[in-house]
Order: sequence, then C-alpha cells, then structure tokens
Amino acid sequence: MREKLLILTLIGMASVSSLRAQDPQFSQFYSAPLYLNPAFAGSTQQTRVGVNFRSQWPAIDANFVTLSAYADHFIDDKNSGVGFIITSDREGIAGLRSTSIGAQYSYQLPLTEIFTLRAGAQASYVLRDLNFGRLTFGDQFDADGNIVGPTAEIFDSGASKSFFGLSFGTLLYSPNAWLGIAAHHLNQPNQSLVGESSPLPRKYSIHVGYKFFLKSGVIGDGLYAREQERSLAPTVQYKFQGEFDQLDVGLYLTYEPILFGIWYRGLPFKNFNSFTNNEAIVFLFGFTKKGDKDWLNVGYSYDFTISELGSSSGGAHEFSLSYSWFTGDPRKPPKNVRLIPCPR
Repeated sequence: MREKLLILTLIGMASVSSLRAQDPQFSQFYSAPLYLNPAFAGSTQQTRVGVNFRSQWPAIDANFVTLSAYADHFIDDKNSGVGFIITSDREGIAGLRSTSIGAQYSYQLPLTEIFTLRAGAQASYVLRDLNFGRLTFGDQFDADGNIVGPTAEIFDSGASKSFFGLSFGTLLYSPNAWLGIAAHHLNQPNQSLVGESSPLPRKYSIHVGYKFFLKSGVIGDGLYAREQERSLAPTVQYKFQGEFDQLDVGLYLTYEPILFGIWYRGLPFKNFNSFTNNEAIVFLFGFTKKGDKDWLNVGYSYDFTISELGSSSGGAHEFSLSYSWFTGDPRKPPKNVRLIPCPR
C-alpha cells in the first residue's frame, strides 16, 4: 500500500491537495496486535506492554518512519480487556506527520468448549500536520526543471488538522485457528490540511491463520521442565483502504524459544497503473522467553523490495518488543484463559 501511495505522492507533488494519507503498516502485524484489531485488547489474559518500530525505504528521501507503543490488561471477572495505543508516523519527502492516541475495550464471549468470540472497539484522536516548506510546486520550476524561486501558492488554512476516529473489530478463534475482521475510520473524518473536503477512507482488514502443533520438546530439567512449543502457522492477511489493497501470505515456524517467519506481500494478478503488484518478501527472526507468570517477545524483520522501486530503496527494517505478566493473585490464576494461537 505504501508503494502505491509513494507513486501518487510523487505524481501529485505539484498540488498539496493531491496528498492522500493512508495508514502506516507493520510487516509483523501480529506483533502489533492493538494496531491490527482492537479485539486483541487483553488477549494475553495478562497485563502487557509493547512497542513497534518501522523504518521503510531508508535509502531514499520518500521514506517512512513509524513508532507505536501500547499497553493492555485483561479484567478476568468482567471477561473484558482494556487497551491504550499511541502511534506516530512521519513521511520524509513532504514532512507529513500523523500522531494517533487511542483507547480500546474488548469483550470475550466463550461460544462453545472450543470456539471463543472477542469483539472490540477503539476511539482515537488524530493530529496530522504538514511542513509546507518542504514541498515544491509547478510554478517554482523553470523550463530546464530547476527551482528558481518561492511558490505563489497561498494556503487558506493552517498546516495541521485534528479529528476523532472510531474503529471496531472481532476475533473468532479456537485452540488451533483464528479469524479476525477489523474496520478502522468508520466515521470517515475529514483529514484535509487545506480547508477542503478529504474524508479519510475506511480501512478494512481480514486476518486468518491455522497453527499446526508438532511434537513438542522439553525445556529445563526436573521440576523446572516444561513443554517446548514446536509449530507451523500459515497465515493470510488481506486489507484495503480506498483504492488501495494488499495481500500478505506467509508462514511462521516456532521452535521455542526461536521464531522464524517468511511471507509475500502483493497482489500478483492485479496491476496498479501498469506496475506489477509485487511489493516485498519479508523475513522474520524472533525470540520468546516464557516464564511461569510472564512472557517476553522480541522480533526483527526485513522487507526485501521486489517491486519496480528496487532494492536500492533500502527495503524496510522493523523491530518489535512486548512483555506480558500476570498481575492477579498467584493462588487464583485466570479462570477464563482462552489464548489466541496466532504468533506473537
């Protein structure tokens, strides 16, 4: 989605009204659970904090840097989860910045002995601003393409915009499988920085997967011995926002405490403005450490660009870190433990 946005941005740089912001993305989408779907709030049945960082196309001017931090907690006697998330995104070539602060609530409903349904909602406040001084316009260029002076463009509004957004999501899962659907910006707030009407398009996401548990190993000795997870988890995510859509297809291999992942991003059977819709191959390496009452996860991934933009863009580097722990009475573990099997 970001590559399509870059193409439109470069084509339309002569007019600021051509800038159409799209949501940032994370390749490690399951390591950014509250950003992916508000129904994930409280999904660990514990208290959790996490951070995600992404640097996309660092070798070119039109780069993106995204930072997101979150915290959530499960309220066992209410079957509910609460969460808080803050996300900041900056685009290099035009200085477009967005900061979003969101509060989430989710409810967990056991349907059968196997299936569980979670539903979540998010209310967010978004501040967006643009450094007009970094933009160039058609009247600044001479016949040879050189910048010869300042623009005569006059802007009738400030360079910032704030608005509120509403998002909803659901998750249906069993011990092996999960299916999630999320819808963001349902109220389609006006995002224009120049006093025009520019509704932020709704973003829809469908994420599904299945975990095949392999023969488990053993970590530790004696009284400290416990099962070592070994599993394969194919996953698919499809999302669309306005005229942009994207498909992620991949596979996770868990050999506790190590996690490997590889997946493909693109829509090879659908072209965009004569460009082949292949975007990246993503490689992931992660580490997890499980304790009796806590869980640490660390991940690094690299997007190898396979589109016309080329590897000279620098691809994308992404880091994730999360830590969850049980905050209740150790003599009374959560009675509603129904963990979602998707990779962390």
